Amino acid sequence: MNNDDRVNDDKAETTPPTDTSGKPDDVVERELEDSDSDAESLEEARNQEREAEELRRKIAEIERKVADGN
Repeated sequence: MNNDDRVNDDKAETTPPTDTSGKPDDVVERELEDSDSDAESLEEARNQEREAEELRRKIAEIERKVADGN
């Protein structure tokens, strides 16, 4: 390896990554946004599960009332 190769290697290490259009891509920011999206999706799924459980309880209560004749 000669000195020219080391200079090129140094530039490659300090050049920020780019997206497919050639614009700089902030990988850390993108990862943070993705993890926020994952957290929102998880919270949404938990809320849906809670709502489904509440509906199951209400249905069971109605079925008991119908079976009792009330």
